[in-house]
Amino acid sequence: MESKLELLKITAPFNILPEDVLIEIATLLQEEYYPKEKSLYQQNTTKLKGIDIIAEGEFESFFYDTDQNKRNLEILKRGQTFGGISVLLNKRKALKTIIAKKETKVYHLHRKEFKSLCAAYEEFFHYFTADFGKKMLDEEFAHFYRKPASFEESYIAADQFFSRKIEGIAYKELVTANQNTPIFEVAKKMSQNKVSCLFVEDDDKKIIGFVTDIILRDKVIAGQRHSEDPIINVTDNNIITIKKEAYIYEAVLMMFRTKTRYILIEESQGNFLGFLSRNRLLSEQAQSPLLFIQSVKLANSSIELKSKWQKVPNIVSQLLGRGVHAEIVNEVITTIADTISLKVIEEVFSEIGPAPAKFVYIVLGSEGRKEQTLKTDQDNAIIYEDKANEQRELVRKYFLEFATRVSDKLNDIGFVYCTGDFMAKNPKWTHSLSHWKRNYKAWIDDALPESAIKFSTFFDCRAIYGHTPIMDELREFVDNELKKPTEKFFVYMAKNALQYEAPLTFFKNIRTFTQDKKEVFDIKRAMTPIVDLVRVYALQNRIFQKENTGERLKALKEMGIFSETQFNELMQSYYYLMGLRLRKQAQQMIENKAEAQNIIDIESLTKIEQATIKEIFKTITNFQDGIRIKFTGNLL
Repeated sequence: MESKLELLKITAPFNILPEDVLIEIATLLQEEYYPKEKSLYQQNTTKLKGIDIIAEGEFESFFYDTDQNKRNLEILKRGQTFGGISVLLNKRKALKTIIAKKETKVYHLHRKEFKSLCAAYEEFFHYFTADFGKKMLDEEFAHFYRKPASFEESYIAADQFFSRKIEGIAYKELVTANQNTPIFEVAKKMSQNKVSCLFVEDDDKKIIGFVTDIILRDKVIAGQRHSEDPIINVTDNNIITIKKEAYIYEAVLMMFRTKTRYILIEESQGNFLGFLSRNRLLSEQAQSPLLFIQSVKLANSSIELKSKWQKVPNIVSQLLGRGVHAEIVNEVITTIADTISLKVIEEVFSEIGPAPAKFVYIVLGSEGRKEQTLKTDQDNAIIYEDKANEQRELVRKYFLEFATRVSDKLNDIGFVYCTGDFMAKNPKWTHSLSHWKRNYKAWIDDALPESAIKFSTFFDCRAIYGHTPIMDELREFVDNELKKPTEKFFVYMAKNALQYEAPLTFFKNIRTFTQDKKEVFDIKRAMTPIVDLVRVYALQNRIFQKENTGERLKALKEMGIFSETQFNELMQSYYYLMGLRLRKQAQQMIENKAEAQNIIDIESLTKIEQATIKEIFKTITNFQDGIRIKFTGNLL
């Protein structure tokens, strides 16, 4: 009895309980012995009857990976416990595999008594949730704890392959020519319409065949046929049609059976809506984001691009379900968004003609950092080369018209207008290179709070189209200016990084506000302090080539600004929150058919997620204290 009581007094969190309670607990403990190398619990399989307090010997705690290697190994010794997190947060299933590494004696407390203590003493309960939160910040622990993707998540694309109909796909419009049209006229028409396949009609407008780039190469150029011959002489007559109500898999099977690469979509007898290529049809259904991005590049209109963007939440859900790191998911979203923007830019050029000067189209904010989420608005600007006075107004007028058209099309696709008006269509953010240099210099020299905000926004910028040496010259200019900033500049940048606080109360609970009768918090605002404080250190150390928060953190660690521990804490904290944010947004869009939001209902989070987030908010608060002292010399 006395030895049990002494052990409880040195075992967290029992050591915070009153002594009379410990005496009562000691009477409930059951003594158990395990021989060396005894396997006691299997991860996520063995159901625990309660918790073990190690009195003598030791436990080896680990996950098995798919090759049965021991991962995230820990040694638990006298005065440590196992089972608390499993009982409270993992439906009694052992969190990790446990082996007795020596002859081991434990005292076992039944789960009913354990849960009674948790209910009676809040601090006792929070010890286990906080401990789990800390473990979830360890990348390896979080990886092996994470459940495998559900069947539904892994096979969304495959399921759509068998359930979606042809009419739900954006197909290409038909480009046609009469059978007697000379070959060179057909080639010219294909070039003008930017198509690789043209359909051939007879004199009654009935489609009788098609020609492709490959046919023209093989039969005309390689065959040395005269370019004024009628197109009917080289036409492929293997015409395959399918009803718009047919399923996608039927179309693919038909194309493979008939060995054709193109299929006509029939609305009614002899009336065709358009056509699909086999490559396009397969890329539509491919689970690989890389193939999906290729299908975005093949899109021919804003309507088609809008349809592509609407599919992105499913891709995000699948990637996260398979355990893909949030940093990579961000990059996939950003790449898709960049590809859409480039297609829109090209479309606008075709409408208003080529640019009258060299320029770069830049994106800002989260897209500039390659950290785009599913709730996204436009943040962009234009920098063009300096021109002679007589051309200046003409050039400016063109780029404002260009920017407005691009912005309007992006808004229609789903990238809504920026509420802060940080867009190239705003005359303030479309200017010559010399004007932009003056902007940056003024923001640095002013050292005012509002200037610090603008500088932060435009520091996170990236060129996605145009003459990149313009951007290089601007970065070099800013780099030189940052070598001689006033002290106030970094003070205000630091204060800007401190304006958002982690939503954590004095009692270490998540601070919420009420919305629609629910207790919620803004996860974007919760993440902002990490972005801001990493940006301040990147600015001070003039790190320009690293664009996203993770890359900046790695560079700062390599420079010795952050220790390995600090780096890991910030990386795990930031990307855990990012993964949660993306998962919730995809869920809102897919399951609720609602717009993506950054507001999260606290009740929608598991106890595990809540515990992890609390630990992350503590980490953020500690780092903010550090930046407050370093740059302002004041902890308050």
